[in-house]
Amino acid sequence: MASASEPPEVIVKNRFLGFLIWQCIPSTAIFFLFKSFILSSLASTARNKIPFLPSFVGVFSFLSFHLSQLLFSISLSVISSPRPHRPASPLELVLGIFRLLLVPSGESQPPSDFQRRAKVSLGFVLFVAAACVSGLVSVVSICSLSEDSGVMLRIGVRSLAIGLVYGLFYLYKRRWVLEFPIIQRPPFFSFKMGLPLAIKRAFKLSIAAYISSVVLLVVLPHHLQNRMTLGKFVVEQIRFYIGSFAVFLCWELNHHLHQVLHTKRLIFAPPKGSAAAETNPSEPLLAALEDCAESSLIQYLAYLDLCMVCENNVDSWRRAAFFEETGETYKRVIGVCLRPLKELASKLAEGLESCSSEKAYQLSTQLQSPVDSRVDSKYSEPLNDYQLYAWCARTVASLTAHSHTEDRYGVAQLSGSNAAVISVLLSCLLAVEAFMGKKTSLQSPNHLTGVAGIRWATQSSGRREIVVNKKRDGRLHSNAYAMADALRTSIYCVVSVFHEEMLTSAKGSNIGKDWIISSKPPFGTRELLVQKLLLFLDFRAS
Repeated sequence: MASASEPPEVIVKNRFLGFLIWQCIPSTAIFFLFKSFILSSLASTARNKIPFLPSFVGVFSFLSFHLSQLLFSISLSVISSPRPHRPASPLELVLGIFRLLLVPSGESQPPSDFQRRAKVSLGFVLFVAAACVSGLVSVVSICSLSEDSGVMLRIGVRSLAIGLVYGLFYLYKRRWVLEFPIIQRPPFFSFKMGLPLAIKRAFKLSIAAYISSVVLLVVLPHHLQNRMTLGKFVVEQIRFYIGSFAVFLCWELNHHLHQVLHTKRLIFAPPKGSAAAETNPSEPLLAALEDCAESSLIQYLAYLDLCMVCENNVDSWRRAAFFEETGETYKRVIGVCLRPLKELASKLAEGLESCSSEKAYQLSTQLQSPVDSRVDSKYSEPLNDYQLYAWCARTVASLTAHSHTEDRYGVAQLSGSNAAVISVLLSCLLAVEAFMGKKTSLQSPNHLTGVAGIRWATQSSGRREIVVNKKRDGRLHSNAYAMADALRTSIYCVVSVFHEEMLTSAKGSNIGKDWIISSKPPFGTRELLVQKLLLFLDFRAS
């Protein structure tokens, strides 16, 4: 695992350059394996049957193949991001362009959100174009064993189709989003473990692309149609499929290598035993969390490093430095982790509120109960960034739990961080559960039974309610369930450690004062948070 002895920006740049160098190795092996040993056996002349026969055409094919793979790798790195972004739709792009052309420069311009989404859309278009060009050059370079210009032209046109298929598949599956593994392995071992999956996916994609290219043959001009014997036709189809499989395999291995190298843990700490490690070992990590651009790769690597430091005991000396006497470091660490969770709860609350107000008129004008409504995608978009919010929840929960035994100066309790952590986690959990379709309401004191002072409203209740439609985008809903599980686990992590203290506060009716912030939470009310906390204290929250 790399250490941040150099500036993080330099390390990320070196990872990108290292990726461009390392991707040449599997590409070279695949090129020689398929071209010199497999496809050469299908050639019509004896000269083409000799492996590694040096020639100008062979050298040119080798260089053009690598340049095409380099183009694909660069375009892959350009669109990759640790955070999923929502691109602008074609209609939004057209309206935005017309607005830029028609509105004078001194007047209002499109919002910054539109500009960001337009850049994302442009990057996607360029990636698909790069995949088409890379597929064209790569397949022609690896399959051009014949001097027949008609055969090469047909292969070139069909190879454009395989690049288009892969580019669209890559974007549709959101594979451009970096997925950071919590269990870190050596890069070579991680790359080796992904080989079987890459081969399997390349095989499936090559079949789909071959079928698509066969359909393309029907619409080709007459002079490009196949006019050859059955044997030559079969050989051409076999050559094209093997060549497309080789290209898909290269792309899959490049994608996997890119994921392995860019998601490797980066340790944001000075070398152990140095003067910086003795005085202020947390400053490089906090600088990356607070000063780096939002949603940048460096910031995500810093959050990953912080989560592993707080959860594991490998770098216990770094976690011990968080509990320094002044408490400033601890408050900064808790603050940078609670900020994304507060934004998530606030965004979901804003979406649920707009959803309720939007349907209020329908409830007053029609006799339907309940009214299903959907939260606007712009409000539920943060749920796509599940891994960052899960890191933040796990970090603050682990750090709060460790403060019970490792906080010698009591900075966690004296600074009010414990109450802030519990309040934000509960508020965020209530917001996510409301997004999933659960409706919460406070019970009157006359109906409270034990610690279960919260009930879930059902459709059989007497009054009409607005409930969020559970049938929504599958990815968002699965992320919501995963986020809810991470939040519940984090809250139970704190509750299990401070169970005796919380029980004492609950018996004295001070649990709201001791463990809930006095200000308004991002979602819900203080009373609702208290009742939810009592459910966790009784181990009945699910």
